[in-house]
This record gives sequence, C-alpha cells and structure tokens, in this order.
Amino acid sequence: MRLSTLDWSFVIGFLIISLGIGLWTARKNKSSEEYFAAGGKMPWWLLGVSMVATTFSTDTPNLVTDIVRQHGVSGNWAWWAFLLTGMLTVFVYARLWKKSGVITDVEFYELRYSGKAAKFLRGFRAVYLGLLFNVMIMASVTLAAIKIGGVLLGLSPVQTVIIAGTITVLYSSLGGLRGVLITDFLQFFLSIGGAIVAAVVALNHPKVGGLSQLLSHENVVDKLSFFPSFSNPEMFLMIFLIPLLVQWWSVWYPGAEPGGGGYIAQRMFAAKDEDNSLKAVLFFNVAHYAIRPWPWIIVALCSLIVFPDLASFKTAFPNTEGIISHDMGYPAMLTFIPAGLLGLVVTSLIAAYMSTISTHLNWGASYLVNDFYNRFLKPKASQKELVGAGRLFTILLMALSMIFALLLENALRTFEILLQIGAGTGLIYILRWFWWRVNAYSEIVAMVVSFLVAMYFGFVHKHFGFTALLAWQELVIGVGITTIAWILASYITPKTNDATLLSFVKKVNPGGPGWTHITKRVVAETGLQVYNRQWKVPIGILCMIAASIGVYSFMFGTGSFLYGDYWQGSALMALVVVCIYGVFKLYPKLK
Repeated sequence: MRLSTLDWSFVIGFLIISLGIGLWTARKNKSSEEYFAAGGKMPWWLLGVSMVATTFSTDTPNLVTDIVRQHGVSGNWAWWAFLLTGMLTVFVYARLWKKSGVITDVEFYELRYSGKAAKFLRGFRAVYLGLLFNVMIMASVTLAAIKIGGVLLGLSPVQTVIIAGTITVLYSSLGGLRGVLITDFLQFFLSIGGAIVAAVVALNHPKVGGLSQLLSHENVVDKLSFFPSFSNPEMFLMIFLIPLLVQWWSVWYPGAEPGGGGYIAQRMFAAKDEDNSLKAVLFFNVAHYAIRPWPWIIVALCSLIVFPDLASFKTAFPNTEGIISHDMGYPAMLTFIPAGLLGLVVTSLIAAYMSTISTHLNWGASYLVNDFYNRFLKPKASQKELVGAGRLFTILLMALSMIFALLLENALRTFEILLQIGAGTGLIYILRWFWWRVNAYSEIVAMVVSFLVAMYFGFVHKHFGFTALLAWQELVIGVGITTIAWILASYITPKTNDATLLSFVKKVNPGGPGWTHITKRVVAETGLQVYNRQWKVPIGILCMIAASIGVYSFMFGTGSFLYGDYWQGSALMALVVVCIYGVFKLYPKLK
C-alpha cells in the first residue's frame, strides 16, 4: 500500500510531537525518582489513561483477532478473566503499594523480606524481569509491528524493527516516565480513534456488507457467543472455567499481576496519594475491559469473511512468507482503509506500539538501574549517573527486543508461553501482603519451579514421546506443582526476621489474621491503636466482586446491542447501574 501526502502528515506530525515531548520533559529528569516515578506527583486520570494506552499495543488487536478466528468471541476469556485480579488490585492492593514508598515493586523484596535471600531475590528478579522477561514481551509487541509493516507498507521484518525501534528509543530514553505519561495521553485517543475507524471500514467491506450481514454470515455465526457452549465440555473448560477459576489468581502476567506489580505498580508509585493510586487503576480496568474490546472483535469477525483461511493471507500478501498465522487478520483488514483515514489508523498503530514499548523500556530500565546497578554495582552513584544509566539500559533493551522479535512467529503462542512461565506464582503475590510466613525462599522456589515446569512442557515433554497436553492442562499442572512447592518452602526455610516484619507492619499496616502476633507487638511498642483497626480486605473483596460484575455487564451489554438483542442489552446495563451503586455505598468503608 502507498500512503498519501495527507497520510504521511499524520504520521510525521505525531512523531515530531512525541519527540518534542521527550525533549521538553528531559530537563525535569534530575534524579532516578523523577526519571522512573515522575516524582510521585501524578494525578489519577493521567496515570489511568497511560495504563490503558500501554496495554493497547500493536500485538493486542492481533492477539484478539487470533483468538476470535480460532475460538470465537468467547475465547477472549483467556484475558477477560484477568479483570478479577485487576479489580482486586484496585480495592485491596493499590493503597498498600502506595504506602510502601518504593520506586519499583522489586525494591519491595527488601522491605518485606530479610537476609541474603531477599537481597538475591531483588537482584535476580530485577535482571530476570527487567531484562529477560521484558525483552520477550517487547519482542512480541515488535512482532506485531513487523506483521503490520509487512502487510500495510510492504516493509521487510528488518526494515520494520529498525525504523520502529529507532524512533521509540529516542523519545522514551529522553523523557523518562513523565514523558511516557504525557505522550500516552495523546496516544490513547489516537489508538481508540484508529480502532473505531478500522471497525467501521471493515464492516463496510463489500464482502461483509454491514453489521447485520456480518452477524448472519456462515463463517461468523458460530463465533458470536459470549460464553463457550456446554455441548463441548473440553472447550468450555479450556476457554471459560480454567481462566475464571484458576488462571486469574495463579498466573503472573505483565499488566495483570495478582496483587499488582510491574508497570501497573510503577504508575501507582507515581500517584500523588493513595486515592489517586486507587482511582488510576480503577479507570484502567474499566476502560481496558468494558470499552476497548468490541472494535477489535468486529474487525476479527469481518476478517473471517474476507480472509477465511491462512491460504488467503498467503495469496494476498506474498511478502509475509514465514510469519503467516491467524493474527494477521487484523492488519490484513486495515489494507482496505482509504487514503487519509489510512494515515490516521497507521498513526494510531504507531502510537500503540510506542506507548507499550516506551513503558516497558522505562519499567525494565528502572529495575536494572534501581535494583541492580545502584543496589549492587554502584551504590554511591550520583543521581546524574543513575539517569544516564537509565538511558543506556533503555537503548540496550530496545536492541535486544528487536533481535528477538525476528525469531518469533505467533502472538498467541507467545501469550501462552508467558502464562506458563508465570503459572503458580500468582497466589504468592496475593498472600505475601497478608501472611507473615511467606518469605524470600517462597518466592525463589515459586519462580524456579514455575520456570522449570514451563521449560519441561515447552521443550522436553513432547520430545520424549509423551502424550501431548493441551495448554490448559499444562497450566493447571504447573499451578499445582508450583503452589505446593512454594507453600512447603515457606514452612521449611528460615522465616523473615522479626525486625523486618515489625518494620513492614509499621509502614504498610496490611492487617488481617496473618499478622495478628506481629500487630500486637507493634501496638505494644507504639501504643497506636490504628494498627488494630478493622481489616478492610473483606470490604475490598465485595467491591471487587461488584465492580467486576459491573464491567462484565457493560461489556456484554454493549455486545448485546451490537448483536441486536436490545432486551438483554438493557437488562445488563441496568445491572451496571446496580453495581455502580453498590461500589459507591461500600467504597467509603475502605478509607
């Protein structure tokens, strides 16, 4: 495809504005706290929009398209289920994270645990997440950019990664987190607008013929259900029950960490107070799950008509040999967007790419600088040196992710690998705030065992002639083995020393029966009865349930209206109002 002059003006204008923001905010980055946490003074609306923009990456619509083409709309429960952990973070963990006062969630390890194990965990986790895991995530996002560049612009994979990587690393290394937040605000509206334009154009494709024709087409009718059919127990278990009953609390995944963490926690640290921290995560979860999915889903359904199989992709786009899979459905549908609008959509995809990559670059660099370089290599480094190290690590991370992106083939498979690597570790991130017996060894064992299980299923099991297992079976087995391993480790390894536990309770005051004997000692030492206040977690869980039901109701209510079922849509929207009322009644009791 060829972009018109108007199309290019959208693209170039956006890039100039992004670089300008990076240059403007660079002068404010006088310290590592400014560079990685924006000074801890940001409002909730800017942080919330940034979270939404970050999770709207170039690979997200590709992933949704892959899921819908293979498993139907209901297949999205693979990520819809993470709403539960998101709402748990809103009403239980957001305030706790802000109270901790750390710059990164990895720094939390030496606040909560003690000894050499805590020190090792902080350093290892910084490199493991900030470098290895983070590069894999960014490579997956860059893979989507490769497919979009190949389909829309005819670029080779190498050309795409060089162009996209150079532009992104320039602006993100300059502005730090503050620059990322401000550009994310612009990128959010571009990304949403581009997705809506893509959905409208897809519906108006001659082979689709509008919404009513789409919903009645033979390639689509069996893909529309919000829930998998009971008639296929295997699919019902894999697509719905496992994500909803097991996956959301047991699996660590960036952007949906049980108990909060990663770049979501980084945004909470940047909030100016606890209320802004909570509101930011609430806005993110509502927008991410209730507002955004349907334009992507519509494009995915349309692609089933225009490109019914993989062979049709190969015929239409011969220059994409070697990277053909179902996730090409989204960029393939974008080729029908007319000049002018095409520039807006391409710009929105560039914005989506840059918002995600820039966040991961800053987040990963924050680990490598704050929790590895400054903690272990140069503890007396000046603030100027730390900011410089952050920029160097940013460039290194971008280079590695570009190289690794050239080795990947499929967004959904990458998603499944990441889920398996984190399988079984999620529960420990939920309980470590509320059970004193969880220690550094618990986390080390969980991390090692989950990784070994993932490697076994990924590279060993199939090569020794064992019966192949489905992804959900591997997930459940991984969760079971890892959970048993870390619980046993919690009891048989040395406990966290009392001084660290007392200090943690004094600073964070998590409350609950898991801290009773520690809380009594704190009250005896300080005389402050605030540490004996009513435990807020049960109320937080009620808020979580009500808010989750409300968001799901809004999402499926919107879908019902699109499907033409106005009675069901109206009933679900009424349930949304009831849930909002319930949250407003309960929320004051959390303070």
